[in-house]
Amino acid sequence: MKIAYKIAAPVLAAVFTLAGCSNFEDINTNPNGATSVTSGMLATQLIKPILDGQGGYYNVRNKYIISIETTTANIDAMNNSLGRWDFADLAPLRNVEKMISFAPEGGLKNSYTALGHFLRARMFFDLTMRLGDVPYSEALKGESGSYYPAYDTQKDVFAGILDELDEANRLFAEGAKFDGDPFSFGGDPAKWRKLVNALELRVLINLYKRADDTPELKVKERFQQIASSRPLPETGDDMYQVFWNDIHRYNYYRPNDNGSNNRFITTLIIDSLKQYDDRRLFYYVTPTVNSVSAGISSSSKDAYVGVNSLEPINTADIANRNSRLNRRYTERAEGEPTYILSCAEVNFILAEAAARGFISGSAKDYYEKGIRASMKYTADVTPDDADYHHNMKITDASINDYLKSPGVAFASNLAEQIHQIGVQKFFDFFMRDYDNAWFEMRRTGYPAFPINPATNLNSPNTKMPVRWMYASAEYNYNKANVEAAVTRQYGGADDNNGIMWILK
Repeated sequence: MKIAYKIAAPVLAAVFTLAGCSNFEDINTNPNGATSVTSGMLATQLIKPILDGQGGYYNVRNKYIISIETTTANIDAMNNSLGRWDFADLAPLRNVEKMISFAPEGGLKNSYTALGHFLRARMFFDLTMRLGDVPYSEALKGESGSYYPAYDTQKDVFAGILDELDEANRLFAEGAKFDGDPFSFGGDPAKWRKLVNALELRVLINLYKRADDTPELKVKERFQQIASSRPLPETGDDMYQVFWNDIHRYNYYRPNDNGSNNRFITTLIIDSLKQYDDRRLFYYVTPTVNSVSAGISSSSKDAYVGVNSLEPINTADIANRNSRLNRRYTERAEGEPTYILSCAEVNFILAEAAARGFISGSAKDYYEKGIRASMKYTADVTPDDADYHHNMKITDASINDYLKSPGVAFASNLAEQIHQIGVQKFFDFFMRDYDNAWFEMRRTGYPAFPINPATNLNSPNTKMPVRWMYASAEYNYNKANVEAAVTRQYGGADDNNGIMWILK
């Protein structure tokens, strides 16, 4: 794991070349540039990557869209090839300690330290969810001579993540408004504190299988403490978001995305929305060209047809008989805001925790609050234009009817409740959340992602993969430690089917 210590060849060349100039500072100082680094500058550079838009292959992997572009990433994502995952995203975290060190003592130091804990927790959580055991306690310590970090067990990584989020909550509670926050919170520690606690709930729900056999993680106790006494996101204003505009454009805006005409919506999401008479259908996708030509109303479910990902795609007629993304995504530079974690998801997590008996409170109430939050958010960020909602507007009355409808009305048995929550999460994550829909499918089985053995690139071709493999660079530079981790977890076989600790 030497990512923290590699320097690109062009950079090295520049360093050696410039070292020969006797008046380096006189010649190369930019009179209009910053001459010193601040905590705020580093915070901006650390925060920006976490909300840099949604990659197309994420939404392909999550089975929301089919892309007929023949890029390797899209083909692999469509056909369930996970491949390998590296640690490159950890590199910016080297600046966390510097960001903290430049801050004055007091409220600002508290806020920047809390932000550092949040950023670390989020990144290590993503890595361990993809791989299993990862370097954690010895990671990012190259400056102190630790070039070959050992891999921590997934249990220990989760323990560290939870502790960091607990500490971030405590410090933001004693923090001050800070500079360098480029997006919707504007450095408000009270709002950041809500996001920290929401992320901790996401971490905890992934530990539900280990709640009883790993008491040291205090899964139930942490759930109860957060649900009963910590602030959590309640409205859209509490969600950390990027609001796009004509300068900084939404990722799927057509002039930015030359492939937008090649992205079609799957039967998995369209048929599920149609099954439940869910009005988000009319906000998410467009009527087919054929349905418009046939005079079918855009307010009818029949106007919307998904692509069956289990069948060979006929590009000659797919453009006419299948639905694309709603034009609010592709025709407006504003698109819709990109966020980290929704109020709806928080309520769905609490609904599952209540259903499993981890917390008190009504699972039904949390579930219904989650649906309301998701639907109202969709309506609120969509202009009141028939081209975007097809005269099937989401209203309070329509939500009330939806909550009473067959299949949506909250069930009485746990298995069906978990199924309902999983489906509603899948609806809420549409085009909004990197791989969380995939992680939720892996965790709960809902919704079941279709598999075609003829195109499935996993081996065996009748199963979905469940993890990424470790990067080849780890075998080149940190061989002993990565091999020890693979032996410990997967019996020495680093493949895409190994069952990591949280899934056992």
